[in-house]
Amino acid sequence: MLTSTDLLTRRRFLPLFVTQVLGAFNDNLYKNAMVLFVVYAVYSSAAEEAMFSAVAQGLFTLPFVLFSALSGQLADMRDKAVIIRRVKLAEIGIMTVGAAGLVLASVNFAVDSIAIPLLLLALFAMGVHSTFFGPIKYAILPQHLERQEVLAGTGLVEAGTYLAILAGTILAGWIAVEIAAVLVIALAVLGWFAGRQVPSAPAQGVVEPIDYNIWRSSINVVKGSMQDARVFYAILAISFFWTIGAVLFIEFPPLAKNVLTASKEVASLFLVVFSIGVAIGSVSINALLKGEVSARYSPASVVVMGLFVVAFHVVCRMWVPEAGGLYSVGEFILLPLAAPLLLCLMGIAIAGGMFVVPLYAFLTTVVDKSQTARTVAANNLVNSFAMVGGSALAMALNAINVSIVDQLLLAAAMSLISAWLGWILYQAELRLAPA
Repeated sequence: MLTSTDLLTRRRFLPLFVTQVLGAFNDNLYKNAMVLFVVYAVYSSAAEEAMFSAVAQGLFTLPFVLFSALSGQLADMRDKAVIIRRVKLAEIGIMTVGAAGLVLASVNFAVDSIAIPLLLLALFAMGVHSTFFGPIKYAILPQHLERQEVLAGTGLVEAGTYLAILAGTILAGWIAVEIAAVLVIALAVLGWFAGRQVPSAPAQGVVEPIDYNIWRSSINVVKGSMQDARVFYAILAISFFWTIGAVLFIEFPPLAKNVLTASKEVASLFLVVFSIGVAIGSVSINALLKGEVSARYSPASVVVMGLFVVAFHVVCRMWVPEAGGLYSVGEFILLPLAAPLLLCLMGIAIAGGMFVVPLYAFLTTVVDKSQTARTVAANNLVNSFAMVGGSALAMALNAINVSIVDQLLLAAAMSLISAWLGWILYQAELRLAPA
């Protein structure tokens, strides 16, 4: 069996990996440049900032609700490599619109009437882009890799994705928005070029007609994918995980500014630590499982994640805000509670990565190769409802004045539900395992 490092030298994996990494990097550079600029330079109240963050999260997620079924059908019925090339070409146009919004916002020109609508339009379009690319990045793996390589490939994709999030997040917090505007277009062009190198991945099995009825096809793709108990419980567990993720990512920027009185660079540092942690967890679980696709460690992993969320809440409660402004990165790092805070974040992320990677591998290894993209699309669709629900819940809690710090406890409580679903999945895995 090839090691993870060996996979990175193979054309059947490397171009897809590079395309995904560039896309994740660009996506997060744009999203964080936008959110951080608006939170720190446009709005001046915690409620407005949290509401904008929630609206942005909701807009990015909405396309997954609308188009996941269609994207899954297309990926299973057409050559996945061809779809990648077309999607990455569209990214160039999307980022051009987003770049225009960033530039207009930076020069304070028609911020509310033109700049922010352009920023949100591009964010929605990037959600559409991710909806159509998402099923392919996982579904193509069992087509190009051997079964015993799929967990390693999935772990690499997850690790690469979160390291790309790390890089995009660092840049978003440290460079001017004008520079970000240029970079997002350049990275989209590089992503299109990398996507052109992905080997052909034609449809497997019988090519069926595409159902363009969004409602009917969405119901059918979810029903069809959940007939296997392992897939059913994996999708439910992943969905609760991303509900937790939606709540946490919505809270990070306003929490950094208003509770920890930290600069936008520190807010970026939080996301950096989180991304490194998920990458570590994604690779570590493959080493623990030795390439076996199993939910064995998932329940314990998400319980540990919830405990770290509670610890993070406690540290935030103990935090002493800066009276004279916002902490810089240098000032923040020297604070006595900074190390425990960052360690809690790292723990949340490592445990989360260990929980979710095997579940994604389930989606592509227990179904027929002709159904993998639709299975991933069904997962994305259910996940999107969960994330929209998480966004709506965060907005509702803000509306009734529940503090951002106390909202962390909700995320911790939801970890118990994910653990229960992970345990049920593991029992189904044992029950359905070959004798």
